[in-house]
Amino acid sequence: MAMNEKLNRRQFIGNAAMLGAGLLLPATVQAMMKGPRYRIAVCDWMILKRQKLGAFQLTKEIGADGVEVDMGGLGDRPTFDSKLSDPVIRKQFLDKAAELHLQIPSIAMSGFYAQSFAERPGVEKMVQDCIDTMVQMKVRIAFLPLGVQGDLVQHPELRPAIVERLKDAGVRARKAGVIIGVETALPAAEEVKLLDEINSSSIRSYFNFSNALQAGRDLHQELRTLGRKRICQIHCTDTDGVWLQNNTRINMPLVKKTLDDMGWRGWLVIERSRDANDPRNVKSNFSANTAYLKSVFQ
Repeated sequence: MAMNEKLNRRQFIGNAAMLGAGLLLPATVQAMMKGPRYRIAVCDWMILKRQKLGAFQLTKEIGADGVEVDMGGLGDRPTFDSKLSDPVIRKQFLDKAAELHLQIPSIAMSGFYAQSFAERPGVEKMVQDCIDTMVQMKVRIAFLPLGVQGDLVQHPELRPAIVERLKDAGVRARKAGVIIGVETALPAAEEVKLLDEINSSSIRSYFNFSNALQAGRDLHQELRTLGRKRICQIHCTDTDGVWLQNNTRINMPLVKKTLDDMGWRGWLVIERSRDANDPRNVKSNFSANTAYLKSVFQ
């Protein structure tokens, strides 16, 4: 065997071992698979198909590459109202995704948009239930929004509790070989400090364009400040009002250049950016945004 062949074989075996141990990030996995640099997804709860099998067919009709599947509502329950704990339901979801050649880039804990991650009892079980679902469905990334009640700009006093709980979540995620992406309201420089304090490679930033835009921050500088390694996934969205192609607050080709220059690759997930005059027309809104993002990024 030639020397180069030996080295390539050794590198492949090493990568396979790291993948099996959960030590490779999604971007690395995609690079190994030689997939597209950027892929486009939608959120099942925003296309009004939260934890519904029909989300996959609708996603296919919209033209996206995948769907971010939610864990279900919280309310006063001890954990998420998730059908995915049922192996029969999980298989249906996975089979339908495979049938339609779609992927599940992430599992979302969107219930924390309205719940306090810092103060809600039983958070450890909720996080573990999400991680268990990720492992069972072979999904590498979870989305965890800190939401209104966990807004660290408005409620800095919650920081110690959030850090403690995210450290625990990081230990759990690391053991399972998955990553939890956290959405905060902090400026990027402060989010870097938060991630450094948590000090876990399994807790990353799930960046949302709209947070930077609403706060009047430079979107490109925010991305560069966080950097390629800290951003696990992106909600490529703004608040509702106009489609992305008509949004004068985002120069999407320039966003692509920024991400290209950073060396970032991964999933761009559409959450909002619906036409304010027709917000419940799911297919129209998400098809338009998906087509536009594909024209720019693919």
